[in-house]
Amino acid sequence: MISHIAGKLRQKKESSVVLDVNGIHYEVFLPGAVMKAVDAIIAPDGALKLVTYHYHHVEPSRAVPVLVGFLNEIEKEFFEKFITVSGIGPRGAVRALNVPFSQVARAIDEADTRALKSLPGIGEQRAKEIIAKDIRENRVSKLLPTIYKLPFTEVITESIVAFISPRSSNMIFVVENDSFSKTRRSVFELLWQAIP
Repeated sequence: MISHIAGKLRQKKESSVVLDVNGIHYEVFLPGAVMKAVDAIIAPDGALKLVTYHYHHVEPSRAVPVLVGFLNEIEKEFFEKFITVSGIGPRGAVRALNVPFSQVARAIDEADTRALKSLPGIGEQRAKEIIAKDIRENRVSKLLPTIYKLPFTEVITESIVAFISPRSSNMIFVVENDSFSKTRRSVFELLWQAIP
């Protein structure tokens, strides 16, 4: 199983990137939300590191190994839960997750079928199934830390998490990713209340 991949970016396609890992080129499919953030995390030398989900796309005469890339483990875990909904496979989820994962989590948490229907490939019935599954199975949307659900625009890499507040475009919080996952909700609630 391939859990991470690091290499030089050789090509950026509409829904995937091609990474050169010691002369072997791997195509890694990226959800739209991840693709939008990739430019911000590419090193000056073109190096890119992604967390990956690996599966085999089975066709009648062959099985094709496929890699799906994420910026961090939180996004990967959310993706893994998202594809447990009947009728949403890895390819469909890559296509559907074209907005920040926090927006999808918020829509699920608030049972907002309208927001979920705005995702590519998600209709009325599928949106209801996502919400129903979330309620049955320990709230999938709660997988994301509380700060993910606040109305921030976030930029997440392996080492940092930056939050830009829509209330004050100059207000930015940067937190080391290791401490981010261990930080208590109350700290961020206080920060949120402090924003003018």
